[in-house]
Amino acid sequence: MGLLDYFRSTGQAKGSASVAKERLQILVAHDRRTRDRPSYLPRLEREILEVIRKYVDVDMNAVSVSYDQDDSQEVLELNIVLPDHASR
Repeated sequence: MGLLDYFRSTGQAKGSASVAKERLQILVAHDRRTRDRPSYLPRLEREILEVIRKYVDVDMNAVSVSYDQDDSQEVLELNIVLPDHASR
């Protein structure tokens, strides 16, 4: 089940308060994860992916991006599952 499908579900087996609480927890976790990211990061991710897609036909569902920061460094990690025939 995708994230959007989860938000569309009616939660018939659970009470609406329980479903609302779970949805709020997901949103808060997502917000915490993205709060400390630099403001330029979404644009940087898009531009990197545009360059990669010039050379390889990549399914956007096969891409994951993570950003980590500690006291001494920042790490932007792109994981891309390349198709069997990677040339265009």
